Amino acid sequence: MAVAERAATLSQFANRKEFFMVLLEFSMAPSTKGDSMSAYVARSLDIIDKSGLPYQLTPMGTILEGEWAEVMAVVTACFEAMRTDCDRIGTHIKIDYRAGPAGRMSAKVDAVERKLGRKLST
Repeated sequence: MAVAERAATLSQFANRKEFFMVLLEFSMAPSTKGDSMSAYVARSLDIIDKSGLPYQLTPMGTILEGEWAEVMAVVTACFEAMRTDCDRIGTHIKIDYRAGPAGRMSAKVDAVERKLGRKLST
């Protein structure tokens, strides 16, 4: 799928009144390219950043927030970019679905911090 087609797919969700938000955490790496994965992570992060979806990069993966089709389109774009020069790719995906508005990525951390009565180093 071309970048313009992916952008059109993502934009179709902007005018919906009902939202089915997911948090999706994933990591993706080639298994035959040596020890350093930073070049492949950077390539994926470029796609993720340009998607316009809220995300959080962690040392072990990336968390995306959005509608199911939006986040899956980003993961697919990352996979398509990686498979151009990688013969074997390992991918781990974890998804948390909850009907309701966006903003859960920060709201979950905020709720824990309120219970503790202090800010966490996240």
